[in-house]
Amino acid sequence: MEILLWLVPPALVTVAAMVWVGWAAREGRGEVDRDVAVQRLGQALAKDHRGGFGPRAARVTDRSSGIAVRPTRTGAETRRAS
Repeated sequence: MEILLWLVPPALVTVAAMVWVGWAAREGRGEVDRDVAVQRLGQALAKDHRGGFGPRAARVTDRSSGIAVRPTRTGAETRRAS
């Protein structure tokens, strides 16, 4: 158990930092006025959002079986007899 005592100071510093950040972060978060929020939402919805958003062509995915297969060759001259 004594071998783990070196972990106590870093653990205490970590916990203290987490508490401090949690306390400091709550001070900076103010509430937005409801009328201002509605106005911002209206402006965002009124924007003309033209972009590349349209129907996309379906992707053709290659079914992989995990085995490398050579493409088949046609014709008698490409085949070798064993």
